[in-house]
Formats: sequence, structure tokens, C-alpha cells
Amino acid sequence: MSHPAHPYLIAVDGGGSGCRAVVASYEGRILGEGRAGPANATSDLVQSIANTRVAIGAALGSAGLEAEGRERFVAHLGLAGALTSEVTSRITRECGLPHVTVGDDLETALAGALGAGDGILVSVGTGSVMAGRRSGEISRIGGWGLQVSDQASGAWLGRGLMERVLLCHDGLEAHSDLTASVLAEFGGALEIVAFATGATPGEYATWAPRVVAAADTDAQAVALMTAGAAYLGRGIGVLDPSGRAPVCLTGGLGPAYGRYLPDLHGRIVQPQGTALDGALRLARAFAERRTRPGT
Repeated sequence: MSHPAHPYLIAVDGGGSGCRAVVASYEGRILGEGRAGPANATSDLVQSIANTRVAIGAALGSAGLEAEGRERFVAHLGLAGALTSEVTSRITRECGLPHVTVGDDLETALAGALGAGDGILVSVGTGSVMAGRRSGEISRIGGWGLQVSDQASGAWLGRGLMERVLLCHDGLEAHSDLTASVLAEFGGALEIVAFATGATPGEYATWAPRVVAAADTDAQAVALMTAGAAYLGRGIGVLDPSGRAPVCLTGGLGPAYGRYLPDLHGRIVQPQGTALDGALRLARAFAERRTRPGT
């Protein structure tokens, strides 16, 4: 049944590569969608707020609801880097919506993948981050950037591949087909050093699929995947000492680590939905809280 005061929900998922918003009925039927540029609150808070507003406006336009009073909407915005009360308060004030909750994109990813239940999310793409929910409390591991963190990520695998190529070149490791081919493609060790001098995490991550594809037979690729999996396994153990919680491996590389985590046999589950689905769930939960006596 539709909410009498707030018949519409708005959900936003924003990060460094872009921002997406949807407008839905209170029951969850998608009415409109909108997209905009990057919305990482740590990298650029002003840009993040501006693009969030653009995506929301586009979603409202797509749904034909531009003229509706904003009081009729309840929203949740999940934006990368929205980690402090100062940042979330500013986004809340400036997003253009009167009834809104704000959190980081990890919270929405967790809600999308696991719904309201307990469990662990392992998200591995260009970067990596893990999160666990126990009795409603959320804990986080990693995601601090390639310079000091993001183990097992695509960027970490790519940088690790370059490191191993140079170790093999120096005679400290035995070349494999993968490392030998990478050295030949660059044309030498100095060319790898030149690449690494200015390489971004995204540029390192372009080499990760080569590592994953070679790991069936290539010793150096296996070593990298095994090391990444060991880190993920340690994080999962910290988030769930009981060893019983379901684990969802997401992102472009998360599922590739499943075969290297034998202790998770029987615990790996498929994600229930996306981060945007999670933001929609959180928006509806906020709307429900608003109807309770005393709220």
C-alpha cells in the first residue's frame, strides 16, 4: 500500500565513475532514472553534491514528476566518501530534498547484496573493501586506496604483476609465461619503471584480467591470486569470527577469488541486488521510520 504522505522514494548511488539515481513508488516500482558525473565526496564534495542534484533532477524528469512537491519524496543517498558527520550533514542540507538520509556507498552496497540480514560483503574491483553486518552493526575493512590499502584489488594485482616481472628480470624469481610476455610487451625493465612512475590505479587494474586468466597454469599468477585471497580470508575472519556468516563476493574481481577461498565452501551467496537497490531499501526504511509514533 502506498504511503499517504510520501508516495515516492528516491535512491542514489554515487562514486568516482559516476552517479545514478532512481525514483520509485513506495512499493518499489521504478518510475524514472537519471545519471550524472562523479560523486565522490572525498575527492570533490562540491562536485559530488552538484552531480547528485543533476542525477536526481534527471530521474524526476524521466518519471514526469518534476512538478511534484519535494515533501512527497523520501530519499537515501549513498555516496563514496560520505564518511563523516560534517560531510553527510552538508550533503543533507544542500541536496535539495527535505526528507533524506545520507551514507557512504559501502552501506548501500551491503544493503543491496545482503538485504537486511547479517553477512559479509567482499567488493573487489579496481579497489577493494570488505564490510560485515552483525546484529545491525556494520564493520568495515580496507578501501583506503592503493597507496596504503586495496589489497587483492585489480590495481593491486596489476602493480604486483609489475613487481614480479622486475623480480624475474633481476633473477630473484623464475619467469613464467605471464611475466616473460609482459616484459616483452613493455620492451624492457626501464619501460615498466616509466609506466609505474605515473600509473593510476585504473591503469594498473587493466592488467588484472591477465593475471586472473593465467592463474589456471601460471605460477606467478597463482602466487598473486593466492596472496590476494589470503588477505580477503583474513578480513572475513575478522568480520565474522564464528565462521558461519554468508559471504557475498562482488565487483569485477570478487567472484574470481572464490576458488582460492576453500574455507568459504557452502557460505558464498549470490548478491540479492545492486548498490542502487540497497539505496532504495534504505530510503523505504527511512520512510517507514518516519511513520512511527514519536518520529
